[in-house]
Amino acid sequence: MATRRSITFILLMVVVGLNLRPAMSSVAPLLTRLQESAGLSATAAGLLTTLPVLFLGLSAPLAPALAKRIGSERALSAALTLLAVGLILRGLPLSGGLFIGSAMAGCAIGIGGTLLPALVKRELPDSADLLTGLYTMALCLGGALGAGFSVPLTQLLGSWQASLMSWSLLALFALVLWHFQMPRTTMTNTPTAPKSGILRLLKQPLTWHVMLFMGIQSSMAYIVFGWLPTLLVDRGYNEADAGWTMAVSIMCQLASALGAPWLARLGRDQRPALLLVLFSTAIGLWMLLIAPLVWKWPGAALLGIGQGGSFSLALSLLVLRTANSRLAGQLSGLVQGGGYTLAALGPFGVGVMLQSGANTPHIAWLLIALIMVCCGFALLAGRNHRLDDHSGELLVQRVTPTF
Repeated sequence: MATRRSITFILLMVVVGLNLRPAMSSVAPLLTRLQESAGLSATAAGLLTTLPVLFLGLSAPLAPALAKRIGSERALSAALTLLAVGLILRGLPLSGGLFIGSAMAGCAIGIGGTLLPALVKRELPDSADLLTGLYTMALCLGGALGAGFSVPLTQLLGSWQASLMSWSLLALFALVLWHFQMPRTTMTNTPTAPKSGILRLLKQPLTWHVMLFMGIQSSMAYIVFGWLPTLLVDRGYNEADAGWTMAVSIMCQLASALGAPWLARLGRDQRPALLLVLFSTAIGLWMLLIAPLVWKWPGAALLGIGQGGSFSLALSLLVLRTANSRLAGQLSGLVQGGGYTLAALGPFGVGVMLQSGANTPHIAWLLIALIMVCCGFALLAGRNHRLDDHSGELLVQRVTPTF
């Protein structure tokens, strides 16, 4: 039966999740305007889109240490504060403010995104995978809001600076709610099992399987987010059609992000669900970038379903592959740190390929091949095993499904 504490936590999780993508998605629609008014070169524009993802990956491993020092609740408050400050700094007329603010926002998102799976595991361990799907849907919705309202806010507020800064209001709203309503813990809520340590986690193949799955699927997501409209225009789409195609894909992510964890519960492990969403991504890319243009709408839907489901399941693995909230936090920091750092290379690599003369079909086939590699890691990460250190030694145990 749902308690007041659990309902409050779920609502807070959704509000915080809404803040963890607009910092990145709100910039892309304004890049052309930024290049013209701020004098950004193509390389500088590419750096601006890569910085938040890179610093997200670099900061994520710091979250468990921060949570240990000041507590997970206060650490998340600090992350939301840093996010709000970074978003404000992006629009101030300071030299380098746009880049420094973007890096600060990336750090905040890395810390907040790492802490939330562990908090979900602690607060509602029996439904952690399903709630991760709800949290992922909030992330996708936040990304869609950032992409969709960035230009209208610029027109409404009179400048791109004000548009970028306005997202700090959402972060401040989340900070106030979290500060006054965050779950309070006592010593009895703190796991007493021996601490495994980051190095012990790194020695486990399961950690690497989950990390590489996270990294490759995230790389695909940021490649699509950053370059899909450009690739579609190269195929012959007009800018309006390319934009609507992207919008349909993002909206389809919302449903699959919520539904994928439920689908994963139908089997003995997560391998069938992981392969299904990866194949959906691959087929969607083929329809959009290689097949006749008549397939664009089914392609956009399949791509969105695949990518929303892939990300939701990747985050679900962080709680399903660990026995307690502390291990979930440590695994989350490692997996998201390494995964997002790897993911930051994807958009940069596509840019290098385009500059070198690669055409859209070549890039599409390379991305599909990358998805096939990801399938291999999905087969390893999706097995019904988990990390447990209750005995004092970090072990990988096979888990018998209870549903």
